[in-house]
Amino acid sequence: MAMWVFGYGSLIWKTGFPFDESLPGFIKGYRRVFHQGSTDHRGTPDFPGRTVTLEAADGEVCWGVAYKITKEEDKRDALTHLEVREKQYDQKEYLDFFTESNSEPAVTGVMVYIASPDKKSNNNYLGPAPLEDIAKQIVKAEGPSGPNRDYLFNLEKALSQLGFKDKHVTDLANQVRSILSETQELSVDATANNI
Repeated sequence: MAMWVFGYGSLIWKTGFPFDESLPGFIKGYRRVFHQGSTDHRGTPDFPGRTVTLEAADGEVCWGVAYKITKEEDKRDALTHLEVREKQYDQKEYLDFFTESNSEPAVTGVMVYIASPDKKSNNNYLGPAPLEDIAKQIVKAEGPSGPNRDYLFNLEKALSQLGFKDKHVTDLANQVRSILSETQELSVDATANNI
């Protein structure tokens, strides 16, 4: 039997495990939010970055990519990889995955990693904050996998290449670009004033 994994964050552009097929589509009843702290990839314990998790939301959909894995060895490799990579995500759900709005699920029981808001089982959950505050945190955060802003920009680009729109991701990326632009202007002004 095939195993299916749904990627809605970095798994969209950097899978890291063998798979037989990838299918763009969506899950229902959830939205993507930058509420999870990252202390091991895009931030540090002293200054966490922010990565996406899913939040239950009636009537909403979250677009991403489902990966089909059929060989037993590949399933083991994928699970081993994901258990390390997603170790700060404390829940696994098995959801219906769709490729068209008014159809039956294309896949039933696709595995999805979710970081819950339960601080007992997920001590890295940061929760909601004003868009500008999230953007400022993303601008400053950096971890072993690189700057937090690269994660955001890669997600924005990957969703765009698939033809998906996610207002939260776009608004946040624009806010981060705005902060970076202001920072550059300030450093250019400071350099000019020192000459």
